[in-house]
Amino acid sequence: MSLKLFTHPLSQPCRAVLLYCRMNSIPIQEVFVDLGKGEHKGEDFTKKVNPLQKVPVLHHGDFILPESVAILRYLSRSFPSADHWYPKESRAQARVDSYMAWQHLSTRNFGVMYFQTLSLIPKMTGKPVDEKRAKEAKVGLENCLNDITNYWLAKGRFIAGDEISIADLLAAAELEQPGMAGFDVKKYNGRIGEYMATVREKLLPHYDEIHSMCHKIQQKALAKA
Repeated sequence: MSLKLFTHPLSQPCRAVLLYCRMNSIPIQEVFVDLGKGEHKGEDFTKKVNPLQKVPVLHHGDFILPESVAILRYLSRSFPSADHWYPKESRAQARVDSYMAWQHLSTRNFGVMYFQTLSLIPKMTGKPVDEKRAKEAKVGLENCLNDITNYWLAKGRFIAGDEISIADLLAAAELEQPGMAGFDVKKYNGRIGEYMATVREKLLPHYDEIHSMCHKIQQKALAKA
């Protein structure tokens, strides 16, 4: 059965899924979705690709699966991969699941809020930055980084211990996003910087390839910060 992933390079969840596929040599056809032009809101996309109008979405033959966490779990069960990505042992798997449940209202929420508030929305609308919301995003993001430092990375090199997992793919992709609005999380504290460097090293050369557009935007934003 053919395997297609509808994706966009500036979508953090899309990057996480693509990293998993690259690292596990899963043959997948990437289908670019032009979010900037609203392609995901169009009638054709809504009817044939994903009624929820979001990316990523996986098509495996006639099976359609949205949502990055569900996609990562499905791929880990459907294609051969090392156990560390999504461990079969109950407690080890629960640790990975715990982060993936937590991140929706933390890493993902505040990373997106920071990027959209300070960069994306002003560029798209021509309006000035909403300073109140920007402050809220910064405080939330810093609290999130503190939680990652003091809890998730307290007992190992990676989110769920001493081996990389799908939780780290999601975490790293999300933590790259604020850099496109001038907040370099790698410099927030030594532990976060060390963690991001370790994840990148583990995932080379695919990490830099998949984050290439993100990193180009980061360079410009951080030069202005």
